[in-house]
Amino acid sequence: MDEERNPRRWLILGVLCLSLLVVVVDNMVLNIAIPSLIRDLGASSADIQWIIDAYILVFAGLLLTAGSLSDRHGRRRGLVTGLIVFGSASVLATLCQTPGQLIAVRGLMGVGAAFLMPGTLSILTTVFDESERKKAIAIWSSVLMLGSLGAPTLGGLLLEHFWWGSIFLLNVPIAILGVVAALVVIPESYGRASRPDVIGALLSTVGMAALIWGIIRAAQDGWSAATTLGGFAIAVAGLIAFALWERRVAEPMLPLTLFRDRNFGGASLSIVLLSFSAGGVLLALTQYLQFVLGYGPMKAGLAFVPLLVTAVVFNGIGVMVDKRFGTRVALASGLLLMAGGFGVLASLAPGDGYARLAIALVVIGAGSGTAGPAAYGTLLGALPPDRVGVGSAVNDTVQQVGTALSVAVLGSVLTAAYRGAMPSDAPEEARRSIGDALGVAASTGDAALARLAQSSFVEAISATALVGVVGGVIAAVVAASVLRPKPAALPSPTADLPSPTADLPSPTADLPSPTASRFDGSSPTAAAPSAATPSAGATPSSQATSGRP
Repeated sequence: MDEERNPRRWLILGVLCLSLLVVVVDNMVLNIAIPSLIRDLGASSADIQWIIDAYILVFAGLLLTAGSLSDRHGRRRGLVTGLIVFGSASVLATLCQTPGQLIAVRGLMGVGAAFLMPGTLSILTTVFDESERKKAIAIWSSVLMLGSLGAPTLGGLLLEHFWWGSIFLLNVPIAILGVVAALVVIPESYGRASRPDVIGALLSTVGMAALIWGIIRAAQDGWSAATTLGGFAIAVAGLIAFALWERRVAEPMLPLTLFRDRNFGGASLSIVLLSFSAGGVLLALTQYLQFVLGYGPMKAGLAFVPLLVTAVVFNGIGVMVDKRFGTRVALASGLLLMAGGFGVLASLAPGDGYARLAIALVVIGAGSGTAGPAAYGTLLGALPPDRVGVGSAVNDTVQQVGTALSVAVLGSVLTAAYRGAMPSDAPEEARRSIGDALGVAASTGDAALARLAQSSFVEAISATALVGVVGGVIAAVVAASVLRPKPAALPSPTADLPSPTADLPSPTADLPSPTASRFDGSSPTAAAPSAATPSAGATPSSQATSGRP
């Protein structure tokens, strides 16, 4: 087994981590740069929203298509293409003079990320076999979390000494180093050669982009707005047409039979619920840190250190739990831990400060670290080797959908809970959001209104966290009931029985084999067990997904 593994697999993993780090760093530092973009680039609130959404829309819309193209034309080629596009767009971002130009460039960065992200996971899947894949995913996610930890501090330092464009220059040397390392270290791998599914690619792009658009507009305009309903209508039509087309086309871009695999479908649903539980609540916590506790942007970013550090530690623990007790136990226990962390958040009171929040972040980080490798490893392990590119894109897509839904749904819950907690006689502007309320309080000198808004917002976070509790519990139940345990290898019923002819000489022992020359001196069936028969303890999926180059 060891001799079949790529001897450079851990070096390859390092290159994959470096490659994806460019996306993680960029998204983290952009949040810190928002005030600078408003002040120096003249961006309005609507412009800021579009600078963020342009990237998400293009990224989510192209993921499936990019993953399929990587399977067909080469996964390393897809990764390198993504790095080149992302790095080039980062250079263009530093040259932008208007918000409109930056919005367009952010969309181009979304194109690069759509090729880059599924490329990293698909290559990881082909290089690492079933026995090491979840450990590799744990290391991969830990490195990215450490990148998330350092990015806010580095971005803050750049913004204090340079102009806003310096945050995008961070991406360029990482992208260049990633391209060189990928070409030198990573072997090329391909899926099964097939005809391009142009119609499927178009329908998936339109359907996914419209779905994310509808979710984004729901968070901003409301669920009954024409823009929201229009986006959802196009999404439903596009995705139904995509499903129907994929069922009838001879060589589909995304075989829908993948979702019949309970491990693939169950892991996908668990990832959606995992992302849904976390995204909106954590977004609310950034407002809590700044508007209630009065933290600055850099200090608010560092306040999430307990979550990130705990998640890194529990990534390794999650792998051990998975090996000892199985995927269902690891995933379900991690999701229940996350639910417990949200339960701590639900008990948050106005005078609690940071201590209770830190406890909640530690518990949520422990749950995320435990569940992550099991969820992602199970989804990737269920993929056939010729579909790991588009399958990895499914993983990224469901995360995007879950996070976007979380921001929209939990954002609506947070807003409604905040308005409900504020007195009806409070100024209407102050009842819209805590940011508006603090602005009114600052302009009028009404300290009582500020304290009231802060107290109401803490109550709203508690109510929103309850949704996270429910989501975590439901996801744990899904994991425990849908995922199938790995079947144990059954001993051969004749393994311990002596052969009835063991001591008898072969009647043809001294005769030349009539097939000797055709099989190079070996029996026609001698090599069959090692080439086609799964080894002891392995499942068909684990054999299929080893994909070693």
